[in-house]
Amino acid sequence: MKRIFISLLIVCSISSASAQLDRARSKIKSKTIHSNVLNTGRNYNIYLPISYDLNPNKRYPILYLLHGLNGTNKDWFERGHLKDVADQLIAGGEACEMIIVSPDAGGNIPEEWNGYFNMPGWNYETFFFTEFVPHIESEYRVIGNKANRAIAGLSMGGGGSTQYAQRYSSMFSSVYAMSALMSIPEGNSTVTTNPNSKMEILNNSVIENSCIDFVKNASDTKKEELRSIVWYVDCGDDDFLIDRNIEFYQVMRAAQIPLQFRVRDGGHTWEYWHSALYTCLPFIARNFKNR
Repeated sequence: MKRIFISLLIVCSISSASAQLDRARSKIKSKTIHSNVLNTGRNYNIYLPISYDLNPNKRYPILYLLHGLNGTNKDWFERGHLKDVADQLIAGGEACEMIIVSPDAGGNIPEEWNGYFNMPGWNYETFFFTEFVPHIESEYRVIGNKANRAIAGLSMGGGGSTQYAQRYSSMFSSVYAMSALMSIPEGNSTVTTNPNSKMEILNNSVIENSCIDFVKNASDTKKEELRSIVWYVDCGDDDFLIDRNIEFYQVMRAAQIPLQFRVRDGGHTWEYWHSALYTCLPFIARNFKNR
């Protein structure tokens, strides 16, 4: 009888430990939010760190991570292997636990809208700031202030994250822009047979929201606001956007706005962006103020 009791205790202990182990894992969730602004549903993927389920009283800093043209909310998780990188860096103490969320700003279907700015028929920027951010920061245990909120992105999302931080400088502590679409020089937009095509409207929106022109035209007050953000720009030496990133660095330097600028070996590829996460997440974590 005693042996049976001991065996039952061992089985219960193993089951309990197994349940704890199952809970002690980071999680990726795929969700949908209905947007009244866009009159449609918008998907997003969200990374929740290991302690999220284990410590229900803990609140977390947050990183908004934007995808590129023709991408979706799944890209950073499926092609960038975000979960593996975040788990590794957090376990090694190189990054703090954080929530990371990637919203869908388009898709790879030609007739779908793409882009992070407001344009005719697609008020995505309004959706992002009036619906998406409030939803995420009320639905999940987000600290929810500038000191613990950051934004990053690649290509179109790199330009989007830069412009968002420029215009909403009271919201973000840091920005990490990868291979960023900082602007499109006049005359270099995609030539189409239909000037009202969605691609042409998107190109025009990037020109109208040029991150380079924003700094050139910024008032002294706005420049001081931009100095409250920690900036990092990362672009490959073989990237077709390298000149735009150099121009952005030059205007930021002329405006005396501190900026970390790195040119690494590589092009406009997922291999490059995946490797960038190993610098991005520790950089973002260092500039959160809750540590």
